[in-house]
Amino acid sequence: MKKICIPIVLIFLLPRLIFAQHSDETANIKMLRSYEDSLIVMGKTMVNDTEETKRQTANYSFIKTLVGALKVPNSFLYPFDSVKMVKIINSPDNRFRIITWPVMFDDGSYRFYGTIQINTGGKLLMYPLNDASSDIKHPEDTITDNHKWYGAEYYNIIPVYTPKLYYVLLGWKGNTIRSTKKVIEVLSFNNDKPVLGMPVFDGNGKTRKRIVFEYNRQTSMLLRYIMDQNTIVFDHLSPPDPKMKDQKDSYGPDLSYDGYKLKNGHWVYVDNLDMRNEPENRDNDYTDPKKQAQIDKAAAGASNQ
Repeated sequence: MKKICIPIVLIFLLPRLIFAQHSDETANIKMLRSYEDSLIVMGKTMVNDTEETKRQTANYSFIKTLVGALKVPNSFLYPFDSVKMVKIINSPDNRFRIITWPVMFDDGSYRFYGTIQINTGGKLLMYPLNDASSDIKHPEDTITDNHKWYGAEYYNIIPVYTPKLYYVLLGWKGNTIRSTKKVIEVLSFNNDKPVLGMPVFDGNGKTRKRIVFEYNRQTSMLLRYIMDQNTIVFDHLSPPDPKMKDQKDSYGPDLSYDGYKLKNGHWVYVDNLDMRNEPENRDNDYTDPKKQAQIDKAAAGASNQ
């Protein structure tokens, strides 16, 4: 009789357990949607308000609300895809995702915010990113961590499967009213904690730990990864006049392309790449948040006509 009793009890309990689990999941999703609605409202103020203090205040509220949302069990699975003001990208191996965004100051410069959320399957584990760009005097030669981050908004993650797994991040950095930056960053984990920067970029007689591009804010720059060629491709930037070679805010694309090709775990610089057969997406990988706000406003006006 005992052997028969145990399965019968389980048969009666199983539907209740399934129902309870389903109820918890439904409640979590409702909670996350509520958080998402709040983030959308705060995010619009954070990007669009004409007063810097209001943008900053909205950003601090946004951060607190986002942390609350990420504390909801299994939040890693929730995409927050209606929150257009931030960039959320998952690593291809689904080990983590990075959430990043900029807030603009009145002088046209930016400060970046973000976090790395680890896929734990339940409880929240994240590493907030603290933008310390102004303290990093030589970014291409410096290894840092999440507490001293060379801030950027990332739009691509490229895993590199060497004996020590690492990830290459492509990002937009903004900069000043005159120039924009883009970054090729490296993320790895040491004892499960993030490390930023790694000496894996070889070229021009030097090994760099990250790559930083600076160019005129009125132009756009191609920076993207071509998977089937294991190559990061970018516009060759040059000044309009050789006499202006020290003025990075005058640089722009000169219709030629260079790149870094993956070889034995390192990225080797190659110049004059043939891009005639490659689609040229220019800056489609990232749109300046102010420009995006203008696009959204124009689109809304057109739909109301």
